[in-house]
Amino acid sequence: MTAVTPLYPEASLSLALAVIASSSAPILLLDDNLCVIAASTSFYQAFLIDPKTAPEKQFSQLGDGEWNVAQLSALLEATAAGMADVRGYEMDLKRPSQDTRRLVLDAQKLDYADASQVRLILAVTDVTDARVAERVKDDLLRDKAILLQEVQHRVANSLQIIASILLQSARKVQSDETRTHLQSAHSRVMSIAAVQQQLAASSVGEVELRCYFEQLCRSLGASMIHDHEQLSIDVDVDKVVTGANTSVSLGLIVTELVINALKHAFPNQRKGKITVDYHAKGKDWSLQVADDGIGMPMNADDAKPGLGTGIVEALSNQLRAGITVVDAMPGTRVSITHRDEAV
Repeated sequence: MTAVTPLYPEASLSLALAVIASSSAPILLLDDNLCVIAASTSFYQAFLIDPKTAPEKQFSQLGDGEWNVAQLSALLEATAAGMADVRGYEMDLKRPSQDTRRLVLDAQKLDYADASQVRLILAVTDVTDARVAERVKDDLLRDKAILLQEVQHRVANSLQIIASILLQSARKVQSDETRTHLQSAHSRVMSIAAVQQQLAASSVGEVELRCYFEQLCRSLGASMIHDHEQLSIDVDVDKVVTGANTSVSLGLIVTELVINALKHAFPNQRKGKITVDYHAKGKDWSLQVADDGIGMPMNADDAKPGLGTGIVEALSNQLRAGITVVDAMPGTRVSITHRDEAV
């Protein structure tokens, strides 16, 4: 392996001066006393320093003394002694009649064949405008999040008003069929309203499923169960969060399956219980809605799919999940299962 021969001091200095002269960034070459040997034109222009007065002047004495920062001088001295490097040192440059600028400084000792010749390269980056842009971006994101939460809150309130009107209408109509349709519409609207409430309370745009399903099932029970000692809805859900779109789909599936169980599983004042379970492992998850009612109908005509079945199938397809319906003996259990395709 061929050894690399260090440059002689004269050659190294010439190379350093050439680099500085050609640099478009603010950069300086300092000696062991932190005196300026050379600086790039961009340094002089950026910080309004006369290039004729800078050479051989100590760095801390440049300008009107705005570079005279005790901590920075100590770091540069330690770097010259080989005990430290200046990496990402930040300071505010304050000059008379000028705006304060936020600077980031980096300094490194150059290696020479002659160890007695100490030279430092000091690079200065003005990050003022970048920091202002970052603050503006952060402010905009914060304002956007606040506005989004306010919109979600208002949407949730509006949906609850609509659901209340539907429920009031269902109580007034004479037709049992119309009343059933209005009650179903009410439950579906409340499903979306519950999601909106969870989103309004969230700062990350995600929904905690346990709270959401508990709130949703309370709402369904309040609107459709007349005797809570006769019928109940239990919720057993992992403490996980999902995105808004997924939670809406899951909530609508639960709504349809619970409505279906309440309408068909407990005829003639039959007592019973509906359970809603959701469990996840990694990207795999399973949603089950089960009841201990009369079970699946024996007559094929009675099992004819309705609107709710179509909604559940469409939403399950959206979630890339399969549907299984089994006789739980007693009752019926519907499982919606998703398996990660990557596995």
